[in-house]
Parts: sequence; structure tokens; C-alpha cells
Amino acid sequence: MILPEFSEYFQGEAREHLMAILELSLAEDGPDLTTEGVFAPGDRLHAIIVAKERTLIAGLPVIPLVMDLCAAHPEELSYTWQCLVKEGEEAVPGTLVARLSGPARQILRAERVILNVVSHLCGIATLTRRYVQALEGTGVRLLDTRKTMPGLRYPDKYAVLCGGGHNHRRNLAEMLMLKDNHIDAAGSITGAVQALRARYNPCPPIEVECRNCDEVREAVACKVERIMLDNMSPDRLPEALELVPSSIETEVSGGVSLDTIRDYAMASPRRKPDFISVGRITHSAVTADLSMRIAKESL
Repeated sequence: MILPEFSEYFQGEAREHLMAILELSLAEDGPDLTTEGVFAPGDRLHAIIVAKERTLIAGLPVIPLVMDLCAAHPEELSYTWQCLVKEGEEAVPGTLVARLSGPARQILRAERVILNVVSHLCGIATLTRRYVQALEGTGVRLLDTRKTMPGLRYPDKYAVLCGGGHNHRRNLAEMLMLKDNHIDAAGSITGAVQALRARYNPCPPIEVECRNCDEVREAVACKVERIMLDNMSPDRLPEALELVPSSIETEVSGGVSLDTIRDYAMASPRRKPDFISVGRITHSAVTADLSMRIAKESL
């Protein structure tokens, strides 16, 4: 899988949300009175970011964004930085992943926000890779969900790509998903699909969450773009999957763990799911252990 360039992924709405969360993170810290009391405005530092455990790297291009936001004066934009490990590559303990040189006040002000964001994204990428590896050879693709940290939807999903996974809808408009509440309110899957297609022209892709085979049959008859098989155990999946023609995508979701994901992927010998979505790759990933250290001289 070819990773998108960070700058290409974070455009438009994605960049606006990213910058907003970085600005909020810095605002939470307030002024760095300790650093301002110890370092004079003209003091400069060299710093390195080191991986303290084995981890996939994701989010290093956040560094200059945070540094720019921490610049109190135009001359503070004179900093330099270098990425030493590519996005999506693995770093072993002790690996230097990035280095910085610039005004001391700027680097120390930016330090914690940089580490918080990058460590979080590395954790997601690392856990995602484990799930992707569990699916190797099956042809089934791993999807993320909207179960992301508030305000970090786009960065979290970018990290999933760094780990080899795929993005589901990034917001509620990219794909229309009919869940039990919508279906119950409309009276049926057919009624809900008809309502959406009458409301939107052109209509975005529609996915229907199905809880049993009767609902799968109805969704197939509606010719929706994707059918989610929700909370079905591996022994129930074959019958449901085999009801869906190849022209309609299938997604397995609910209760999938690292130990069981391959069982879900291989449940039916005749019709594998196109996707398996796992919320825990974003909502339960453990933050990677990275640290920033001050170097005596530029490396």
C-alpha cells in the first residue's frame, strides 16, 4: 500500500481540524514560564527525538507545524528539522527518528505537544500493523471506524494508513450508513434506502448495517453499495456472506479482536468479506514511548 504524502492528506477540512487541535493543545499549556525564566530569547538548542521501544513511525511532519505555532517572533522561524525515519517504517529502541535545531524557547515550548501527538499516532500505526499482519494472505482489507479521539479524527485515520490499514468514511457525509435506529424509524431497510435516494441527488454511497440474514436479503434487493454484517460470529457469517453478490461490498464489524480477526476473514470458503472494521485500532492503541533529548551539538 502506498502511503499518501502528509501534505496531500491534510488539505482542506483535514488541515483545518489538525491545526485547530494543535493550537488548542498549545493553549492548554499556557505560557512556558519555566523556560522563559531560564533561557534568554537568543539562546539556541539542538534536540533529538528517540524511539524508546519498537514502533511504527507516524506523524513526524507535525513537528514543523507545532514549531511554527510556537514562534513568538519572525526570527524564530529560523529553526531547522530533519525526519530520520520515513512514515510507516519501523524504528527499534534507540533509533533517532528526528532532530531539531533552533531557539531554545521555541523547541521547549513545542516539545510536549509534538511528543503527545506523534507518540499517539505511532501507537495507532503500530497496532494497525499487527491487525494487517493477521490478515496477510486472506485478501481482506482492514478498516478503521469513527471511534477516534475527539478532535483527532483525521490524524488518527492518517496513522491507520501508516500502519497499512484503510480508512472508512472520515465523516458522516462521505458515506451514508443506515443503522438500526434509522431502519427502525423508517420502518424497514427498503423504506430507509428509498428515503435517502429521494433526498440526495446524487446520492452518496449507502451502507446498511444488517443484524441477520433476512436483513441481508432486503439490503441486497435494494442494491446498496455495501452491507455491514454486524456482530455476527464466524459460524454465522458464511450464510450471510454468501447471500451477497460480488457487486456489493461486505464489511464485517463488531467483536473482532487480534486473536479472532483471521477467523472472521476465513469464515466462508466461497465469499470472503471485502473489509473487516476494527474500532480498537484507534480507540485502544497504546501510545508509543518516544522522548526528546537535548543534544550538546547538532547531529
